[in-house]
Amino acid sequence: MKDNNLYTNNRPVFPKKAVITAGMPYGNKELHFGHIGGMFVHADTFARFLRDRIGKENVIFISGTDCYGSPIVESYKKSVDENNYSGTIEEYVLKNHILQKEVLESYEINLDLYASSALGESGKIHNEVSRKVFEILYDNGYLRKIFTPQFFDPIYNILLNGRQVIGKCPIQDCQSEHAYADECSLGHQYMPSELINPKSTLSGESPLVKNVSNWYFDLESCKQIIKDRVEFLRQDSNIRKYILNIIDEFLKPPAIYVQKKQIEGKRDIEKDFPCHSVLEDNKKTSVTYIFNNLDDRDSARKVLELNGMHHRTGKTLVPFRLSGNIEWGVPVPDVEDMKGLTFWVWPESLWAPISFTKTYLNSSGYDENEWEKWWCEKDSKVYQFIGEDNIYFYGVAQTALFTALCTKSTEKPDMKNINLPHLISNYHILFMDKKASSSSDIKPPTAKELLNYYTPEQLRMHFLSLGLANRSVSFKPKVYMSEEESGADTVLKEGNLLTNVFNRLIRSCFYTLQKYYDSQLANIDISKNIVEESKNAVLAYENHMYNHEFHSVMYVLDSYIRSMNKYYVNNIKIADKNNDTVMRKQVLSDCFYAIKTIAILLHPIAPTGCEMLRKYLNLDEKMWSWDNIFKTIHELIGETENHELSFLESKFDFFKKHECQL
Repeated sequence: MKDNNLYTNNRPVFPKKAVITAGMPYGNKELHFGHIGGMFVHADTFARFLRDRIGKENVIFISGTDCYGSPIVESYKKSVDENNYSGTIEEYVLKNHILQKEVLESYEINLDLYASSALGESGKIHNEVSRKVFEILYDNGYLRKIFTPQFFDPIYNILLNGRQVIGKCPIQDCQSEHAYADECSLGHQYMPSELINPKSTLSGESPLVKNVSNWYFDLESCKQIIKDRVEFLRQDSNIRKYILNIIDEFLKPPAIYVQKKQIEGKRDIEKDFPCHSVLEDNKKTSVTYIFNNLDDRDSARKVLELNGMHHRTGKTLVPFRLSGNIEWGVPVPDVEDMKGLTFWVWPESLWAPISFTKTYLNSSGYDENEWEKWWCEKDSKVYQFIGEDNIYFYGVAQTALFTALCTKSTEKPDMKNINLPHLISNYHILFMDKKASSSSDIKPPTAKELLNYYTPEQLRMHFLSLGLANRSVSFKPKVYMSEEESGADTVLKEGNLLTNVFNRLIRSCFYTLQKYYDSQLANIDISKNIVEESKNAVLAYENHMYNHEFHSVMYVLDSYIRSMNKYYVNNIKIADKNNDTVMRKQVLSDCFYAIKTIAILLHPIAPTGCEMLRKYLNLDEKMWSWDNIFKTIHELIGETENHELSFLESKFDFFKKHECQL
C-alpha cells in the first residue's frame, strides 16, 4: 500500500464537533413520506457519515416534535369535536410524538435524542431556554411592544389565532390562496393588516379587527447583520447558493406594487406618499413604489386604501412576532404590562434544537453549560436540515435572532466571529408530479405505509438519489400508480444496486474464498489500479458529502460498485479458465479490499446490511473510522498472515428485498 499521507492533500476539513438537526414535525400527525424522504434520511446519512469521519463521540444528532402552534390546537379541537379523541392536548401530542419516533426508528434514523418541545425533561428545559432567550433579547434592546390588529370573529365572539383566518397572500407575485394571519403556506411573512380578503375559518365571515399588543423582534434593524452574513457565506462557505438568493429577496427595501390601470389618471396621489422612488417597466403591468422604511411604506398604503386602490406589497423585513395569546404555548416572561402571553411557535422552534442539545447532554452527565461547546465554539459546527419553505425562518429570522443574543442593538457584530448554524435546504419532494402535504388535496402516503412495499434501505437509497438539492423531484412508487401505467418501479433502481449488484459481488467473493481457500484471505499487495480507483471513489465521495451533494454520492457508489463487480466477473473467469491460483488470490484480495471500502461508504446509507457484512469480514468497529479508510483488511487488524472470514451460508443476502418483491 502507498503512504496514506498521499491522500490527505486538498481534502475538505470537517469540524472537531458537530450538531446535526432535522426540522421538527408538528405534533398533530404522524410522519408522511416527505418528512422522511425530503429531510430525515439526508440528515441521518450525514450524521452517520460524520460519526465515522470525526468519531461518534464528537457528533450529536437531535430533533423532536414541535408541540405548539395553532395548527396543533386546531387539529386537537377537531379530533375532540368529531369524537375521535377524548384526552388532553398533552396526551394528543404525546400520542403523535410516539408514532413519529417509532417511524423514524423503522427507517433507521439514528437520532441521539428525539425530544419534544412540551413534554418531559426536554419540555422543562425548553421553557427555561425560552425564558433566557427573551430576557437576553430584551436586555440587548431588540424587542419592541407593538399594537397590531388581530382578527376577531363576532359570531363566535373570540379572537382568532393565526390558522383560524385565511385569505390571499399580499406579497407580489405570490399565488397562494392559503395565507393565514401573518404568513402564507409558502413561508412569506407580512403584517396582519396586509392580508387580502380575510375570512374566519369558524364562521366563514369577514372578521373584525381588534388591536392587541405583542412582543416583536426588531428584524428590520438587523438588515445589515443579515447582509453581512450573506456576503460572508458567499465568499467563505459551501452553502447552497439558492438559499442565499432566497434570503436576498427579503433584504429588498419596502415596496408597493400598484396595477397601472388603477394608477392611470391618479398619479397626483403620489405627492401624499412619504419619500419614495418609482420604478416603471413597460413590460410589467404594475408600478413599483420603493420606500426607505416600513413606516413610510405603511403611510403610503393608507393613502392608497383611502382612495380605494388595490395594491400588493413586496418581500422585505417586517417585525418578527415573538408572542401571541394562545393558551397552549411556552410562557413569555411577564415584562412591563405584558402578561399572560405565550411564544409564537416559530421563534421558539428556532432555539428548540438548543434545548434538545442541552437535554441530551444533561442526561449524559454533562454540566449545564456544556451545550455552548457544541453551539458556540469555533471548532464545532451546527448543521440544520430544513425544507425550502422555511428558509425565511432559519436564514433570515434565526440569523438575526442568534446574532442579537450575542450583541447589543447598539453594537456592530463581527459576523466572522459568530458561529451560526450551517443550513442545508432541500427543494420539495413531490408525489406523482404534484406538491403534496398532509393539508393538501393530494394526500401523500404516510412514511409507515411505504414500509409495506419497500425496505428502509431501498427507500433511503432512492430518496438520496433524487437530487433535491437542485430541484423539486417527484416520488413515483409503482405501487401507487394506476393499472394503466406500466414500466419498472423507479423506487427500486438504487436499491437494486444493493440487493442485486453488491450482494452478488460479496457472495461470489465469499463463496470462491470458501471453495478454494477455506475462507482464508491471503495477505498480498492490492493491485495498483484497484487502489487508485478506490482512492478516487473515496475522495470524490468525501467531497460530495462535505458539500451535501447526496445524489452525487449515489453516483459515485453506483459507478464504483458496478466497476468492482465487473472487475471480479471478468478476471475470475480468466483465473478459473486457466486454473491460475495466483491470479485468483489476487482478484479475491483486490475485491475484498473494494468490498471493505464500499461497505465504509455505504455505512451511513444502509447501516444494517453493512454492519452484518463487517461481522462476516471478522473486523471490529474501527473498520468504520476514516482514519483507516485506505488500509487493507490485514492492516486494519495488524495481521501479517492470512485472515479468516466467517463462513457464508448459501444464498445469504446482506441487503434484502421486501417480502412482497420476492
